[in-house]
Amino acid sequence: MTVLAAIRPTSWDFPLFLHVLGAMILVGGLVVAVAMQLLAWRRRDPADVAAFSRGAFWALLTVALPGWVVMRAGGEWIRSKEGYSGPDDPSWLGFGYFAADIGFVLLLVTMLLAGLGVRQLRRSGGGASILARVATPLATILLIVYLVAVWAMTTKPD
Repeated sequence: MTVLAAIRPTSWDFPLFLHVLGAMILVGGLVVAVAMQLLAWRRRDPADVAAFSRGAFWALLTVALPGWVVMRAGGEWIRSKEGYSGPDDPSWLGFGYFAADIGFVLLLVTMLLAGLGVRQLRRSGGGASILARVATPLATILLIVYLVAVWAMTTKPD
């Protein structure tokens, strides 16, 4: 049995690498943020709640957001290299655009709520912040959307 490898021009390697790297950074940042937000929910000590909430906000701001930018820039670059032009785009590419566009808005809302929640925690001196708690399911939904997008990009169902 002979296995043939998919061959693509080497000029596509770097844009594809950037796209995949950005997606990995984005998903990794979301995993860390969701984990820290869930840990903040389970803690009783106000200092622990504030620390985990702050860590979740910073993971979103310094890891997930730059990951989204790199993922989207690399995605646009590789799309232009592959020659897709709107009407002939495959369905997996359309889902990727949908996930990136809707996900960006959801990411911004999640970061805003998490940041305001951290600010609220700092002012109140501890306790639970409703805003930080609302950011948790939003970040979880966002993580699920991006994991489905990763699946669609890798399996390319049509």
